[in-house]
Amino acid sequence: MGPVELLHMSVFSQSFSPCGRFLAAGNNYGEIALFSLAAALSPDATPANQKPVLTFTAHEGPVFSLLSTDCVLLSAGNGEISAWNWAELTKKNVKPLWTKRPNYKSGLEIPEINSMVINPRDNSLAIGAGDNNVHILDLEHGAFKATLQGHTDYVHCVCVREREAELLSGGEDGAVRMWDSRTGQCVHCVEVYKYESCARPQYGKWISCVTTDSDWMVRRHVTLCELLAAGPRRVNLLLLVVFTC
Repeated sequence: MGPVELLHMSVFSQSFSPCGRFLAAGNNYGEIALFSLAAALSPDATPANQKPVLTFTAHEGPVFSLLSTDCVLLSAGNGEISAWNWAELTKKNVKPLWTKRPNYKSGLEIPEINSMVINPRDNSLAIGAGDNNVHILDLEHGAFKATLQGHTDYVHCVCVREREAELLSGGEDGAVRMWDSRTGQCVHCVEVYKYESCARPQYGKWISCVTTDSDWMVRRHVTLCELLAAGPRRVNLLLLVVFTC
């Protein structure tokens, strides 16, 4: 990669290997770079140690999302997901185990895949996509089994609330939707931008990131200091919504 490409490169995604020894990073050129953390973080590290030990092209467009499992690295780009064996990558053998595409409405439609999360309850992969939908891939059988519809704009982020068998998604439309992962039905929708204390009109209403634990906390506005002060107090659900410009 030349100096011009390096100057205009953006890193969209990153994920640690299951062993914790490597970091994978995906960029806007469709490349995945693999870094050795032991070498890069060594007290005697040189600039050469901080460069990738492996770089390969994974997708034709940007690598928007990376996710590691116990055995594979999942990468997502424009309209497709690929799986790479971690053991082979560490040996510098680059060959995808498989590549899947969700069932889009049109064959000409190539929406980006912005976020992925694994639901351990049914060994499925939830995918937040640019076609306004959340697609569910059955990892055991390698087939898409459901499409969750309800967002009116791009889906930017997905996460799983394991204990309650719920999936959460946030999108460009400013809504956080909660889905019953067993039925695929939306059980609740929070339009965050409609709450004055949460609205950020100068940045828009879109949700860039959402995360949850097994409890629920209903607050008008929650700061980091307030979360830390709450300590071990148990409430019904903790929902953290992050806005970025």
